[in-house]
Amino acid sequence: MEALRIQHVNLEHPENLARHRTSGFSGSNDLVVRRGDPFRISLQLEGRPFNPMTDSLRIRVMLGLLYATIPVTLSRKASSCKWHAFIDPRSLNPQNPSIFISSPASASVGSYRFQLFAFTQDGQRSHAFGKFTLLYNPWCSEDAVYIPFEHQREEYVQSDSGLLFMGTAMNLVSRPWSFDQYERGVLEACLNLLQVSPLHKQNTRKDYLNRNNPVYISRVVSAMINCEDDRGVLKGNWSGKFEQGVHPSSWTGSGDILKQWAHSGYQPVKYGQCWVFAAVMCTVMRVLGIPCRVVTNFNSAHDTNANLVIEEYYSETGKKLNLTKDSIWNFHVWVECWMTRRDLGSEMDGWQVLDPTPQERSGGVFCCGPAPVKGIKSQLLSLFYDVPFVYAEVNADVHTIILNQGQMVSVSKNTEKVGALICTKAVGFPQMQNITGDYKFIKSSTSTLSSRSSIISDDSTSRTAVSSKGVAIFLTLDKTPVTGEPILFTVKVMNKQNVSKMMKVHLNAQAKEYNHSPSDTFWENHGVIQLAPMEAKMLQEQILPTQYEDVVGDDLINLTVVLEDTASHESVLDSEEFNIASPRLAIQVADENSIGPHREHTATVAFTNPFSHPVSGLLTVAGAGLMHNKTQFRMLSLHPGGRMEQHITFIPSMVGVKMLQASLSLSNVNISIRGFKMLSVKRI
Repeated sequence: MEALRIQHVNLEHPENLARHRTSGFSGSNDLVVRRGDPFRISLQLEGRPFNPMTDSLRIRVMLGLLYATIPVTLSRKASSCKWHAFIDPRSLNPQNPSIFISSPASASVGSYRFQLFAFTQDGQRSHAFGKFTLLYNPWCSEDAVYIPFEHQREEYVQSDSGLLFMGTAMNLVSRPWSFDQYERGVLEACLNLLQVSPLHKQNTRKDYLNRNNPVYISRVVSAMINCEDDRGVLKGNWSGKFEQGVHPSSWTGSGDILKQWAHSGYQPVKYGQCWVFAAVMCTVMRVLGIPCRVVTNFNSAHDTNANLVIEEYYSETGKKLNLTKDSIWNFHVWVECWMTRRDLGSEMDGWQVLDPTPQERSGGVFCCGPAPVKGIKSQLLSLFYDVPFVYAEVNADVHTIILNQGQMVSVSKNTEKVGALICTKAVGFPQMQNITGDYKFIKSSTSTLSSRSSIISDDSTSRTAVSSKGVAIFLTLDKTPVTGEPILFTVKVMNKQNVSKMMKVHLNAQAKEYNHSPSDTFWENHGVIQLAPMEAKMLQEQILPTQYEDVVGDDLINLTVVLEDTASHESVLDSEEFNIASPRLAIQVADENSIGPHREHTATVAFTNPFSHPVSGLLTVAGAGLMHNKTQFRMLSLHPGGRMEQHITFIPSMVGVKMLQASLSLSNVNISIRGFKMLSVKRI
């Protein structure tokens, strides 16, 4: 009898990629599929055709040294917790049979090899080899990362661009970010991250077995995004000196970082700060198939002694002092991943906080989470993992202390400042979504911004005046500070007693990075006012652009007012930390409603100089799925009020909603100007 031989195995890439919603990974050498759903391979036989009555097929799937041997049956019915392979007898083509391979919804993720064996009745054997990559499956209801709504899966797994929120709660800055999960080389870098992990090196078999669990995988990734304990992706730097690497603000996407890390032989990329760590982790989790979103916590406490209290010290003239290891970052960025928590119980299912920024060790390693958001809100501080640390980040009290010659002269307490706003990008829209209520019980309707607000509003500035026995003080910004315009603010002073008072007034402004104590004072004003019994006065003040332009840039401002009663020496302080809204790059696209793949399109990027002096810089334009590489243009000196326009071309390679983003790094000002445009690429 003629021999039965397997000549070729066709992995049916287009069909399987479409079925498993992995078409974005079509540039990968391996077939990319999701666990819990079948994928089809077809055999090209040589010699005689396949006879299901006398011939048999068997498949061995291998992850490292782990393997499962699967007989190919004629029935698609099988246990969902085991590997299964079958031929549909109704559509059997004996010369070119198709086999469906289905992994359990709890299979370990990673790069698999498989061997296919054909056996005949007379003992002949033929075999073939293949490879595939298996990912988590948020479309499969039995998978631990199943998320039930399609628009959420599109946003949190498939979307390759997004917004990171920075600045302050009163004046949000939307920074565009390209997650780049479909860029060539990114999938391989994310899979290699698991292979480079110390847990994989220490016990390969145990690591492969544990990869079925998103709790385990998320902790591995959280640790591997920073390089403090391993050959991780990013080196953090908050020193202000970045000569040996890239300034964290210069990154516009994850792809460059992950590919540089992989191409360097897994040397850490320099440098990252919290939003870079979080955005890169979001890319890795989306690549692996775990729903993920980037979250910003405004006024984020770093409580080093775990007493849920942050002390802030000021001099008698309002200068903020660096006298404590505790700190409040104006914003801190982490990620949330969606998963079930079988280790904690179903009531803790849903969003979990993970933070790859190296702040504190968890289990001896610089990682954080997954901490269930529901557990944080419910103050279940004994839960795994790192719930107390995250709880303090959003709930610590702030004690403000005024010192005079080393002696404490005033103490005030604020229970509302920390965790003032917690937000993420809205599903399907380039807007902010307020999720503060997921983390904490909102004490009043004015303690956070409305979910759509991006500027200072009456609601957002409604807070209680700082008060002592004798006087009350209230510092407010008159409007959102904008680059090139004066910073206008009002100090309201009220005498609460039925006696006249002579008050010293100290105003102090310091530039500060989002996570540091302020630097030296760059603007101050001092004076004396007389208050009649029960009198209230309004003091109108301003800081001119020429006074702040050279020191602020991308930094923030800590503005403080201190009142001192000249008779009793009683002092009271109010402060505001704010950012100055930067100008935005305007992007216009010709024929915006008829953008199709593999066709050339044109965009125009425009910028008007709002500064009081000439500026120059480097314009960078990028777009995942729109441009293969970044395009850069040198902008020569542009005089105050001058306008620049740059035309660019792009050829989309993928359909779907894509982000075209531009960044102008100014060479003589400490600031980057950004803009983005969301484009819908349609099959035409």
